[in-house]
Amino acid sequence: MATVVPQTNDEGRMKALEATLSELTKRFGDGAVVRLGDATHMAVDVIPSGSLALDIALGVGGIPRGRITEIYGPESSGKTTICLHTIAEAQKRGGMCAFVDMEHALDPNYAARIGVNLDTLYISQPDTAEQALEITEALVRSGALDVVVLDSVAALVPRVEIEGEMGDSHVGVQARLMSQALRKLSGAIKQSQVAVLFTNQLREKIGVSYGNPETTTGGRALKFYASVRLDVRRIESIKQGTEVIGNRTKVRVTKNKVAPPFREAEFDIMFVEGGISKMGELIDLGAELGVVEKRGAFYRYNDGLLGQGRENAKQFLRENLAIADEIEDAIRAHFNLPSVMTAFGDDAAYGGNGRLFDDQ
Repeated sequence: MATVVPQTNDEGRMKALEATLSELTKRFGDGAVVRLGDATHMAVDVIPSGSLALDIALGVGGIPRGRITEIYGPESSGKTTICLHTIAEAQKRGGMCAFVDMEHALDPNYAARIGVNLDTLYISQPDTAEQALEITEALVRSGALDVVVLDSVAALVPRVEIEGEMGDSHVGVQARLMSQALRKLSGAIKQSQVAVLFTNQLREKIGVSYGNPETTTGGRALKFYASVRLDVRRIESIKQGTEVIGNRTKVRVTKNKVAPPFREAEFDIMFVEGGISKMGELIDLGAELGVVEKRGAFYRYNDGLLGQGRENAKQFLRENLAIADEIEDAIRAHFNLPSVMTAFGDDAAYGGNGRLFDDQ
């Protein structure tokens, strides 16, 4: 073993470090070791989530690229809807997306209503967990995609479980598989700058008397590897008469490595309109910030009446998109997010393939 001789003076230390960095560059290529302040992408590269309130709660204006995001919650809470909105936003910017549908439950009609371009969306419906994760890895390593969604971790069935009999016990197989896959995926995701979204289901821990008995499937690995974790909950049903037409949804950012965590967002998910109600968000956020004035049941903007009642105000904004854009610009300016024109109409605000930077 070679003897390590410590350098006692600054000049000797710098020469030794420069020689080491030069050797590492020869062996592993440019950028193997760099000063953090010299990094080329200091800003977090993001894709909007489709919900302005959620973009604000995330702190950087959307779902971070080059990182893993886990979206979990009870059934029918809106997990897949958020994924589809993210895909739609990426497609608006010329991005390519893939959806690994392990649950075999994706509704193309609902996706189209949300705004997903079905002609350019790649979908895979694998039979086994191994196949799903290998497909995900190959798509990530291609470097050609902007968003990859795996729906869901709970539906990943290991091959040994499929080939076995009903009732056979396979303890920890799924967790070991996820741990191995995430070790392989994390570096490739960073290099390709793709946003990878995993949806997950909740389970109950048996025998827990104190604390939260809920846990997610697939072991602990995903909790560690995910830069962002979103807890999605349906808090109430939206009714028109006796008919349920949507859900009021709350999202809590339970983990965030790119901004402060534990922020919350609330929005409406409408069944017929197609996903997250943008106009509802503008009314709620505008009233909260004072951009929209609320007097009793009346909503006003710049001394003009938007409508009596929230639904009438939403309908007014649908019919007057220029006013809706003004309100959205004011909300975005308050939280230092790009303006509507920058975020949706000016390609110069994005990288070479439509990537949004949060410092615009």
